[in-house]
Amino acid sequence: MKVTVVGAGAVGASCAEYIAIKDFASEVVILDIKEGFAEGKAMDLMQTASLNGFDTKITGSTNDYSKTADSDICVITSGIPRKPGMTREELIGINAGIVKTVSSNLIEQSPNTIIIVVSNPMDTMTYLVHKTTVIPKNRIIGMGGALDSARFKYRLAEALGAPISDVDGMVIGGHSDKGMVPLIDKAVRNSVKVSEFLSAERMDQVVQETKVGGATLTGLLGTSAWYAPGAAVSAMVQAIACDTKKIFPCSALLDGEFGLKDLSIGVPCVLGANGIEKIVEISLTDAEKTKLTESSEGVKATNALLEL
Repeated sequence: MKVTVVGAGAVGASCAEYIAIKDFASEVVILDIKEGFAEGKAMDLMQTASLNGFDTKITGSTNDYSKTADSDICVITSGIPRKPGMTREELIGINAGIVKTVSSNLIEQSPNTIIIVVSNPMDTMTYLVHKTTVIPKNRIIGMGGALDSARFKYRLAEALGAPISDVDGMVIGGHSDKGMVPLIDKAVRNSVKVSEFLSAERMDQVVQETKVGGATLTGLLGTSAWYAPGAAVSAMVQAIACDTKKIFPCSALLDGEFGLKDLSIGVPCVLGANGIEKIVEISLTDAEKTKLTESSEGVKATNALLEL
């Protein structure tokens, strides 16, 4: 099992580290455009192998896509953050150009690969890969929902005073503070609905804290988070590599599911050796359906900024 991670920044490097530590991949390639950066990250990580007990081989490459050849799974974290004075359209235009080039180069070397998109705006960048490549839609997956759901479970456990292992919950919809739809009415503690333990007011607080989870961390760190995003990607990669058939909410191209069409947005998906094995159309309340529809309109508005 060979995995390529494009982008040796904090998210890409933490993703590579978690994949290696879980020890299910034979090789992880980190690629970056900055001279020597990926090689340095790979060397540093390899020097933890004897300490962390893994045998995964990690190598780095400066923009040499031939090193990524025959990758089973490719993760795209490339892109730039929005800078002062930069319009949203400019940011999307730049990142779209990066993601389009990266995905094309990856597929040229690994035509049968499965692509996981992390670059923001994530749902739109996932849609872009669908529209500008020829690989089947089940092999193009956006990461967002897996991360958002992990943040949801953290906030649920905090509110319940429970260990996170006792809690389960899911976030669907767009990967943005306005687009997220935390399914609070379906969240459980050891199979018991959280509404048995929490007031409606506290549940709403959990939802709101989840939706601004990324912004909260940016405010504290001064930059985007990296541990949880890297861990979310590694969990998805492991589910695909080990063919576990686990359900993750992730950005999938819809063709009528949930009444939506021609957009990528977060929905429950079974992940396995073929990538998205199945989109699970769970039943939603009228309120949840309305929120998902509103979220989809936001994603479509961002998609409209793409020059396809």
